[in-house]
Amino acid sequence: MNKLIILKSTACSNTPLKPDVPLNSSPVHTSTAQPQGWQAKLELGFERQYGKTVLAHRRHLGPLTVQRPFYPEGDVCHIYVLHPPGGVVAGDCLTIAVNADTDSAALVTTPAAGKFYRSDGKLARQQIILTVEAGASLEWLPQETIIYEGARVEAGVRLALAAGACFIGWEILALGRPAANEGFTTGEAGLNWQIFRAGELFYRERLKLDAEAFAANWGLNGQSACGTLFACPAGAAQLAAVQELIGESAGRGVTLMDDMLICRALDARADRLRDFFQQVWRVLRPDVVKREACAPRIWAT
Repeated sequence: MNKLIILKSTACSNTPLKPDVPLNSSPVHTSTAQPQGWQAKLELGFERQYGKTVLAHRRHLGPLTVQRPFYPEGDVCHIYVLHPPGGVVAGDCLTIAVNADTDSAALVTTPAAGKFYRSDGKLARQQIILTVEAGASLEWLPQETIIYEGARVEAGVRLALAAGACFIGWEILALGRPAANEGFTTGEAGLNWQIFRAGELFYRERLKLDAEAFAANWGLNGQSACGTLFACPAGAAQLAAVQELIGESAGRGVTLMDDMLICRALDARADRLRDFFQQVWRVLRPDVVKREACAPRIWAT
């Protein structure tokens, strides 16, 4: 298992969000004397109106935005989060907040892998805040995040589930770039997941992935890709279905914590790990969010 380290969190800038900020706007600096990089924020709010889920609230600051909503299922709102710079560098801070209001149904993904580039010593930060109200379903399914050798990253996900909320989400990381013969001999990634159920802390995981954890058999054992998938509510039938999917495959595992299914995977290639999680999603979706699998079109491009 991964090495557990308690990390000190540093909040991003509290600059207020504004609607319709141009994508080519200048970076927000906390000081004119010492630029701190992009301070990008995105807020999305989903509501059920007129028989379908709509993107009722959207505000952004800096280079974070979304494409127009898609409705391949009729009533479920599919949204693609865009980060036009294409990568995050030292000093950048990205915050994404998504709220699924009562009885809404939304699927959020990204059109490409995220990237954290080599650092000059400063941290790059990303914070994801997901809130799912009673009777709502939210699927948080971003493509993988590539953490380049030498990057220094602090990332967190805070998920708040009301009673009766449904959720499927994952986090997929690729350390280094094996195709370019790049490992992860320098750099570090601090990762923090917090899941709240009905206002109470239900699950917390804080990890530090560095060169030691990348190479050690108690860590990634040299595998460049790792990921975790969460699904709720789930039960023994869904656990058995994922266990059957895994079979005798190495580097795959699944467990059930109350009605929260947690699936983990390691792989030498991020694309194989992503494909595996998509298979798990297809198996779980009919039971967890009560809908047949309908993959976002962007996954096929």
